[in-house]
Amino acid sequence: MSDSFLITLGVLAASASGLWAWHRWHHRSFWLCLGYPLTAITVRFTWRKVALGCGLTKKRQRFWFTTVPGLVASTGVVRVKRKFQRIAVDTKPWMWFPLPTRYGWRVTLHLLEGQIPDDYAQVAERLAHSWGVHAVRVSSPRPGRVILAATIRDPLVRVDRFPFSTELLKVTVGRLETGKPWVIDFRTVPHWLNAGATQSGKSNLANALIIGLSSQPVALVGFDLKGGVEFTPYGPRLSALATSRAECVDLLDDLVRLMVDRMTACRTAGARNIWQLPEDRRPVPVVVLVDELAELYLMADKSEKEEIAKTSTALLRVAQLGRAFGIYLFCCGQRIGSDLGPGVTALRAQCSGRICHRVNDPETATMTLGDLDPAALVSARAIASETPGVAIVASQDGQWYRARSFYVSEAAAEHAARMYADLTPSWTDITTGEHSAEVTDADLAQFLTPDPVVPEPRKG
Repeated sequence: MSDSFLITLGVLAASASGLWAWHRWHHRSFWLCLGYPLTAITVRFTWRKVALGCGLTKKRQRFWFTTVPGLVASTGVVRVKRKFQRIAVDTKPWMWFPLPTRYGWRVTLHLLEGQIPDDYAQVAERLAHSWGVHAVRVSSPRPGRVILAATIRDPLVRVDRFPFSTELLKVTVGRLETGKPWVIDFRTVPHWLNAGATQSGKSNLANALIIGLSSQPVALVGFDLKGGVEFTPYGPRLSALATSRAECVDLLDDLVRLMVDRMTACRTAGARNIWQLPEDRRPVPVVVLVDELAELYLMADKSEKEEIAKTSTALLRVAQLGRAFGIYLFCCGQRIGSDLGPGVTALRAQCSGRICHRVNDPETATMTLGDLDPAALVSARAIASETPGVAIVASQDGQWYRARSFYVSEAAAEHAARMYADLTPSWTDITTGEHSAEVTDADLAQFLTPDPVVPEPRKG
């Protein structure tokens, strides 16, 4: 074996090792410098075959210039009498050059006549397999255009920890599949429905909210239908806690009366919501955390019918009118089905924020995400039990995303509840109107400049 061959072999081995190390330890620069250019060229030059295979082309009549009178085609020998002839051609949608993203690439397409974005959404899985990527998502920014966003690998396998938001009623709880922070903003989306089976990450998400909201000037109210085992450890930061349906009825009555009082205050001041009130009259926001929502509607016998009806009406009233008066809902449940009664269906209609973790029955996924894109249901049912914290989220931009929450232990949430116990407003003071919010215009101005996000690698 010659020395030159050994040298060449050593150079190739060193280059391969260097490329592997580059890809392993700094994937972003490897993707931008080497992976993306090759991928963009491949996608651009294979688009005709991919579009034809996925049924995204259209037959169009085109004039064809023939230089050879006797032309051999797939059907045999075609005798052509003229050089110009009109033939049917498969026309692909026009594709712009792909642009890089953090976890893949995106490209804009021009729709052909008669096409709609749903035509592309239905073949998204075919497109993903054709290009060998993890997933392809379809969106339409304006009529006649669609954007294909491809992720080359699952970005939710490893979750980078973002610091919690410092904005009022806004908490960063995880990361979206696009790489952006997963933010729950109660002022933008006031009421949320969170469904998930045991060990799916539903309670973990509630823990993240406890930590994120504990340091903010808000009142936290808990409805724990597990007898208090979930929220009792967070009692130092809770202004009120109900652990049975009877206590829930009383607490809901307090919330309705509080809402009516705030409604009167806003009407007297000529304000449409509490945020238009003067600083000295602005009440404290209230975030209501409900665990095991189905327990509020389950009926063992007819003697509970009146209590359930009262509970359902009060909770629905809070959901319908609470946003303007600073009362926000975050309802969790293992199972949310139409068999629980019309009250659940009506409450669901008021919860514009939807989160669906892994569920045990298709009806819960349908109840939670049924009025969204049907592809969201497919993705929700495909969540594996080995990936706790992964969920399908209806975002405030009107689209749905796969997301994963940070891992937040019960001990961390309990520590935050004890640390910020001095910020807990008295429920008696709130309901009697003696406690004013410690949220001034200066506070809001400060909240509008959040700290920069510096992710720290952490397993989800």
